[in-house]
Amino acid sequence: MSTPLIIGSVAYTPNVVTIWEGMRDYFAGGPAEMDFVLYSNYGRQVDALLAGHIDIAWNTNLAWVRTVAQTGGECRALAQRDTDTVFQTIFVARAGSALGGLEGLKGRRLALGSQDSAQAAILPVHYLRQAGLTSGGDGGGDVELLRINSDVGKHGDTGRSELDALRAVVEDRADAAALGVNTWEAIGRDELMPGAFEVFWESPTYSHCNFTALPTLDDERVAPWVAQLLAMDFDNPAHRPILEMEGLRQWVLPKLDGYASLFEAVEEQGISPRW
Repeated sequence: MSTPLIIGSVAYTPNVVTIWEGMRDYFAGGPAEMDFVLYSNYGRQVDALLAGHIDIAWNTNLAWVRTVAQTGGECRALAQRDTDTVFQTIFVARAGSALGGLEGLKGRRLALGSQDSAQAAILPVHYLRQAGLTSGGDGGGDVELLRINSDVGKHGDTGRSELDALRAVVEDRADAAALGVNTWEAIGRDELMPGAFEVFWESPTYSHCNFTALPTLDDERVAPWVAQLLAMDFDNPAHRPILEMEGLRQWVLPKLDGYASLFEAVEEQGISPRW
């Protein structure tokens, strides 16, 4: 039996264990068996990958940017979810606010999620700058920012800070909130307060998570694993529960140009590659 590939993932919700036990079972007996290690945050997971403690990391887009920075671009993305290729940031306000786009935020307060959330904090500031709007806290800039740093270290995976941002709008502590499209579709649109919010701006699509490996990982080991991963079939009753829990219908090859906006945002905001 070949030595299993060790996959790292961050335990941001209890069902992560169920997902990865299912993944391990799926690969068992195949050409590229695997096991997994769970981490409490992405900083530790990236460090573990760089130190060779794991073979592959299931990274967020910010963790990918960090790994690229620390390897001089020598790391490689292996695969991602179909939903990772069309990720978006959504700006929402109270229904009837009629903000009419990012320009409508001038002179208003925007609630952001955790400081290490690409979708709910880093990219929203980038989009404001692209629109010619300055931003800051305590009334600084064209748009005042209310930063809600819940669950820092998990890169916004839990969605908790985004729900806190929505709560800030409900409580009139903010005029609008920035969310990842997954949070909006899963919880924010209807489940909390049906009809309470409306979308007034959607970002262009960008890439989110991917499986990241170092160039030292032998292709003879990783290629069969990627092939078997891509072969998971949503129409197969044995595969579907895992895919549904992980939020996809199909694993796909990575769309690397989808990370360009985050690389730009990290550079312009001076975010440390070791964050």
